[in-house]
Amino acid sequence: MHTDPRLLAPRWWPTWLVVFALAVLGRVPRVLRLALGAALGRALERLMGRRRRIAAANLALCFPRHGERRRQRLLRAHFQELGMAVLETAAAWSMSGQGLDRITRVRGAEHVDRALEVGRGAMLVCAHLTCLEMCMQIASRHVHAHAIYRRNKNPVLDRVTLSGRARQGARMFLREDMRTLLAALRDNELVWFSPDQDHGIAQGDFVEFFGQPAATVTTPARIAARTGAAVIPLLYRRLPGRAGYELRFLPPLADFPGRDLVAATRRLNRLMEQQVYLAPAQYLWVHRRFKTRPAGMAPVYDG
Repeated sequence: MHTDPRLLAPRWWPTWLVVFALAVLGRVPRVLRLALGAALGRALERLMGRRRRIAAANLALCFPRHGERRRQRLLRAHFQELGMAVLETAAAWSMSGQGLDRITRVRGAEHVDRALEVGRGAMLVCAHLTCLEMCMQIASRHVHAHAIYRRNKNPVLDRVTLSGRARQGARMFLREDMRTLLAALRDNELVWFSPDQDHGIAQGDFVEFFGQPAATVTTPARIAARTGAAVIPLLYRRLPGRAGYELRFLPPLADFPGRDLVAATRRLNRLMEQQVYLAPAQYLWVHRRFKTRPAGMAPVYDG
């Protein structure tokens, strides 16, 4: 990999040191790696007070019927998942394809092939889970997709991330580069899209998520209406213990998006909820999912 000489400047040496350390830890045996990751997660829970409060607020909104003790257990499990994700990502960016195949259960990839036979491209929609990086590598062993990403402010991390994600053939383009996205669909390709984060309502609307109004992009519905691309849900998770990872491609959504783009987006949010119930501790609860609130509603977070 060619490295821009500017990324070797002394100001970036601490980042390179962290990258190197993670690369080493990512190569330790998987059982040890997960144990180290869980320990890291317990430390992160103590150190990341603001993110802990965000996650706790999200859990209180989304699971109001859970008792406080149950939510606290889920919160602790989530931070352990975050810690495991740090080392898991380093492993994902260095594992061979055969190594990935040994820890993987994949079902339904044929739905992608059938959707692309129509000739209008397809969008693969999924939620943000802690094991996203690993499962993106696994998915790329079975389907070839463009993936949207947001540029990292740290250019070293940006470079390493792009290189790692491309290892199994994933092709990346910036979130704001809609021209490339549409061109890929016109060329009958697959685009990976995760529409479950709060980016305001400039490109979306308030759509119910776990019974709460959540700022949700309507982009997948708008693109599907414009291009006729199929929308294929992907459910994925890290399995308990040493069982590895499970990915399940579902059939394309029927009659999507229809005439009502908000209703179509609500269908996608229900799919996101289905993913959360499948692996509740693995959902990215530290994200400020309810940052944008309708006028007159009190803020969810304390800053």
